[in-house]
Amino acid sequence: MSIDATNAEGRPLWMQRTGQWFSRSGLLVALAILFLLLAQFAPNFLSQRNLFNVLRAVAINGMIACAMTFVIISGDIDVSVGSAVAWSSSLLGVLAIKQGVPLALAVLVVLGLGMIIHSLAGLIRVRFAIPAFVVTLTMYMSYKGLAKVVTQAYPITPFPDSFSFWGQGYLLKIIPVPAVLMLVTVGIFYFLSTRTVFGRSVYSVGGNEEASRLSGIPVGRTRITIFAISGLMAALGGVIVSSRIMAGAYNVGEGLEFEVIAAVVIGGTSLAGGSGSMIGTFLGVLFIGLLANGMTLMGVDPYWQEVARGLIVLGAVLISVIRKPVTR
Repeated sequence: MSIDATNAEGRPLWMQRTGQWFSRSGLLVALAILFLLLAQFAPNFLSQRNLFNVLRAVAINGMIACAMTFVIISGDIDVSVGSAVAWSSSLLGVLAIKQGVPLALAVLVVLGLGMIIHSLAGLIRVRFAIPAFVVTLTMYMSYKGLAKVVTQAYPITPFPDSFSFWGQGYLLKIIPVPAVLMLVTVGIFYFLSTRTVFGRSVYSVGGNEEASRLSGIPVGRTRITIFAISGLMAALGGVIVSSRIMAGAYNVGEGLEFEVIAAVVIGGTSLAGGSGSMIGTFLGVLFIGLLANGMTLMGVDPYWQEVARGLIVLGAVLISVIRKPVTR
């Protein structure tokens, strides 16, 4: 077959086939190669402690990335999740420590408010047809300000010692609790995306909103629900990070939104919407986590680490342009 042959969309077949290969196995192969290289060149990389620390380090990003996958599949984006984590952590500290609210109730309030505020953002996005980037950028700035207001820019401590279990604890004396929570989250979101009407609606809305509306899919309600889920996961991230540092802090989650979006894109979710995979996102989270850990172990300058991650995201975006869309 001629190398100049094209498909129905006018795209060269070699480009389509290359994209298909990357969609199906490229990231997994890249992850395996990265693992082997780090095992060879990064000191102590293969130690049990280090590998489990990687899982703990990426756990919060992994959980929020699952929700972000839904957001991006639907054709939207949420740049507020990092500051939402800071706001949730700060609010938890104020409620549980300063106001004396029982910790369990304070956690429920934080999770509920996370969902409500993001739902309102989704409603504004739907009702007034404002781009999600603009809405969530506003939230990004507001969350950061509110976190500083309620904490007066000071960490709030101490939480009860038992609270540390969720951020610092272990199951079977070896598996970090945050890693277990991340794996459970990935499983839940995988089920939602592949086995539920809601999951199919998310893909449909992102692929063709007008066709989805004509097919009877409640597009507005679907988008609002997606935003609510994103708010819930960001709030949960704030609770877990508070448990990890045992404080309500206004300055946590800085830059988290970009790491999460990068993981989702590296995992193969199209920024144009309509396609993506929870498993791909999970692999993307692991890839970024292993890369950061390996570069740190090898003593790479932190600034060059940022450059490397940026170039990898750019490569992932370029690949997403030529790949065949994947679902679930």
